[in-house]
Amino acid sequence: MSNLPFPGGTFVLLGLNEKELEKWAVDQGQPAFRGRQLHDWVYRKGSKDLDSISVLPRLWRDSLKQKGVVVGRLNEIRRHVALDSTTKLLLATTDGENIEAVGIPTKNRLTVCVSSQIGCSMACRFCATGKEGFQRSLSTHEIVDQVLSVRAAMARRPSHVVFMGMGEPLLNSEAVLSAIACINSDLGIGQRRITVSTVGVANTLPQLAELALKRLGRVQFTLAVSLHAPNQKLRETLIPTAKNYHLKTLLEDCRHFVAITSRRVSFEYILLGGLNDHEEHAEELACLVGGFQSHVNLIAYNPIADEDFKRPNIGQIKRFRSVLVDRGIAVSIRASRGLDENAACGQLRRQYDFFSKDV
Repeated sequence: MSNLPFPGGTFVLLGLNEKELEKWAVDQGQPAFRGRQLHDWVYRKGSKDLDSISVLPRLWRDSLKQKGVVVGRLNEIRRHVALDSTTKLLLATTDGENIEAVGIPTKNRLTVCVSSQIGCSMACRFCATGKEGFQRSLSTHEIVDQVLSVRAAMARRPSHVVFMGMGEPLLNSEAVLSAIACINSDLGIGQRRITVSTVGVANTLPQLAELALKRLGRVQFTLAVSLHAPNQKLRETLIPTAKNYHLKTLLEDCRHFVAITSRRVSFEYILLGGLNDHEEHAEELACLVGGFQSHVNLIAYNPIADEDFKRPNIGQIKRFRSVLVDRGIAVSIRASRGLDENAACGQLRRQYDFFSKDV
């Protein structure tokens, strides 16, 4: 089985697929169809605890609870809904921590932005999560729960999942890949609609490709690499860990990932007004990713506390994009969502922690 007993002696059902739940039920002295019932109630109906799975015999449910078996759902402790319906959830873990998940709706899709860690060790200057430091990585069920929680909160089936929330996914690749397998097979969201975003961790991209092939059978999710600067010097001022991972090496590893998976890489570029958004920066970026099986996603900076970075004006964003387009680079501009509710990753958690300590 892919799941393991959770720290403290409990056994978590969320994260197990249908065959694993069938085998587990048989191991518990039950017929295999009990495993299929569990799968249906956990994933399709979104049950949060054993008591709500009324189809199971009460004696067996009581026995499972005595053994420390749990569904593995998190508790929602705060919800913010922006004017554009973007919904941010703050979810409590069993060890007293909390994580963020965001639902981003449009007419034809619902994207869930999930966290992979509590806090982050990468300390990117423009990221609210990086200001909090790193606590721990999330388990598979804690990642999958975020998709289920957003689905329940918004009463709508998610169509896409992006690992762009709190944390660095490549520092928790085992749980991230297990979560992708679960989201794909148990929640029915295709791999092509899943994106894993990384700021870049030395010696991890080729290994991620190989591990993904082994765990998932084939790699169809999108890898999004956060560049945010077209040269090493500027990148180091924005991302402290870039000093240990040169931009040229990162691009070489990206090419290796493409060669192994046959999937293009998406490059994320946050535009910081007056800092990395000049036309000469666009020229540098075009030279950097030109000839690469890739796509550039431009993102206007979302202001956070403790930093004086500015959001670029729309004219500068369009000029930056035009330079890339003229150089034959595939590029898009990501629309900003939820700005009226502190949409930047980590801000709701920081706000909650501040007021909790203040009380």
